[in-house]
Amino acid sequence: MKLNSVAAVFFSPAGSTGKVVREIANVIARRADVPVREIDFTLPEGRGEVRSFKAGELVIFGTPVYAGRIPNKILPAVQTLFEGNGALAVPVVTFGNRSFDNALIELRIELEEHGFHTIAGAAFVSEHVFSNKLAAGRPDEKDLQLIHRFAEDAAVKIERIKEGDQDGMAEIPAPVAVKGIEPVPAYYRPLQEDGSPANFLKAKPKTADSCNDCGICARVCPMGSISPEDFRTVTGICIKCQACVKSCPEHAKYFDDPVMLSHTRMLEQHYARRAENEVFF
Repeated sequence: MKLNSVAAVFFSPAGSTGKVVREIANVIARRADVPVREIDFTLPEGRGEVRSFKAGELVIFGTPVYAGRIPNKILPAVQTLFEGNGALAVPVVTFGNRSFDNALIELRIELEEHGFHTIAGAAFVSEHVFSNKLAAGRPDEKDLQLIHRFAEDAAVKIERIKEGDQDGMAEIPAPVAVKGIEPVPAYYRPLQEDGSPANFLKAKPKTADSCNDCGICARVCPMGSISPEDFRTVTGICIKCQACVKSCPEHAKYFDDPVMLSHTRMLEQHYARRAENEVFF
């Protein structure tokens, strides 16, 4: 099957998901000699319109894993803002060294239900946003090699899809089989060091005196929750994505919620091994 274009579509507050999705999209677009476009719906302004695709297009669609699934505050955008209309798709999730649980199968289900045909899928490890001790520096060179190989294999699978005749449709394969439970169960329940539930939903970033009021934190918040008038004030929902923490040039943003910190230490104690990427065709 010949592609007409490739789209890199992603929600990526900390940057890793966007990096992985771009790599895959660019490899496939170069091989197919077609243009690639980027649709970044991380910020609120990127979620203001419905994006429609069509047969002959390939969409590499990525999100990070939050509590084992698609981030709950972003799931409605995935469900309402993207129309496949017969386009091919590759669902991709990135996870912080613990597990991708049911995020990949959830994303595949959503894409299939909204008119996409999924032909491959992948879960790639990235540095955990809560701790640089978990998957530090990933995706690293070894990961990038696998990402490129995955992209090449996906491209080959697309090339082997039989074209329809003048009046017929291409012979699209069945939805890609990926790891996960269907129907998708509840979100993973975070734990503290002692094994008790870790509820830190109300935790919000704090601001140190080193803040110079540059405003970067407000501009990168995917929920638009940091006040543009007072960068020390969080006026709305915080999804703990760490975009403000990681983007602050003065390292002035931080979390000090004791339950959240206990959960982070639990992760560091139990999930320090090198987690493996998983790909599916």
